[in-house]
Amino acid sequence: MTIEQIWHQYRARLKAFLHSKVSNPADVEDLLQDISIKTVTSIDTLEDLSKIQAWLFQIAHRTIIDFYRTKGRAKDIHPDDLWYLEEETQVLRDFEACIEPFLASLPTDTAQMLRSIDIEGQSQKDYGAAHGIAYSTLKSRIQKGRSELRNVFESCCHLTLDARGHITDYHPKSDNCGNC
Repeated sequence: MTIEQIWHQYRARLKAFLHSKVSNPADVEDLLQDISIKTVTSIDTLEDLSKIQAWLFQIAHRTIIDFYRTKGRAKDIHPDDLWYLEEETQVLRDFEACIEPFLASLPTDTAQMLRSIDIEGQSQKDYGAAHGIAYSTLKSRIQKGRSELRNVFESCCHLTLDARGHITDYHPKSDNCGNC
């Protein structure tokens, strides 16, 4: 496979990926060019051509991180743009104390499922296999369970979310919320 064929096949997907991480179209074009140069200069390091897509997206991911790090040093970046930093906020630490009581308010099987998957990190497929639940059914149950858990949180607090749906602030609805 030639560089031209590779680029023709993956350029649109790479560009869409970049747009999902970088809002400025001019920056996306610059990053796409950087990725193209890195592809040309390092294609000989790829040992297995069947892994070309993963390799290209790894280059893209690293290029985006480098872009934000460089931009961050310039001190003109908004903190919300640093999507690759997984810093825990005080708001999330405050809510950690509420998770167990709120889970306990859910039906036992729902609480066990969410605890195993979302807190303990068990894969959905493994959980489904261990409990004899079809994967598609389990996905629906998880979605429903998460919705129920969110309703419990929202019955206690007014939540403020950012553009990505992450909790940025909260205000208790009353001084004596019974769950937390």
